[in-house]
Amino acid sequence: MKIIRYQINGDAPTYGWMLEDKVGEVQGDVFGEYRRREAKTPFKEVRVLAPCLPSKIVCVGRNYVEHAKELGNEVPKVPLIFLKPPSSIISTGESIVLPPQSKQVEHEGELVVVIGMRAKNVTAESAKEYIFGYTVGNDVTARDLQQTDGQWTRAKGFDTFCSFGPWIDTDFDPSDAVVTCRVNGQMRQMASTRDMVFNVGTLVAYISSVMTLEPGDLIFTGTPAGVGELKNGDVVEVEIEGLGKLSNPVKV
Repeated sequence: MKIIRYQINGDAPTYGWMLEDKVGEVQGDVFGEYRRREAKTPFKEVRVLAPCLPSKIVCVGRNYVEHAKELGNEVPKVPLIFLKPPSSIISTGESIVLPPQSKQVEHEGELVVVIGMRAKNVTAESAKEYIFGYTVGNDVTARDLQQTDGQWTRAKGFDTFCSFGPWIDTDFDPSDAVVTCRVNGQMRQMASTRDMVFNVGTLVAYISSVMTLEPGDLIFTGTPAGVGELKNGDVVEVEIEGLGKLSNPVKV
């Protein structure tokens, strides 16, 4: 099932579910008990929002060997994690804004895990039970600031630097899906999720041993090789085979 958040004619945001090209309202707690109403609103008539409201966004660095190599880094022996603030969230179609503090903002297309129930000290084998679904993400990064700051909060945390959506797929299989990123139609990144150093189960187990994950929290699982600069006027598209496409224009 595909879960979205949306608005119609400026009404309050609501959760919904998709049936082909129609949207139906979800009443209740999408991460708990809920009821689906008939899917009858055409998808093209709704404004698509970021598909959930996470309390935290946990990201994984250098989780593809070739990406670690392209930036001259060692492959981590354990998952390398960092946080993005919820204030950085935008949805598909919204603009990535290039901040004046950076001269080198880059795209990072990624598979994103959406947590479905509170997770603390879970095992890799049981991690699937705590996952609500998956979505497409772009971990936008000010590469020059990442290199000069040492720690990554500023480089990863600007407003508009966390794009994800357009929906959450609760049935998606993350084991072997192709992740691509195109800028103005030109291919920049392409790899399979099977190439991740640490798989989804391992990431959920490791992160939940550090911090309690709540329903709606996100895990950005790392980006493949091919990251590159974004410029004013670009359109960046991240697509994951069988999951969906995320598209954002870029502006100053």
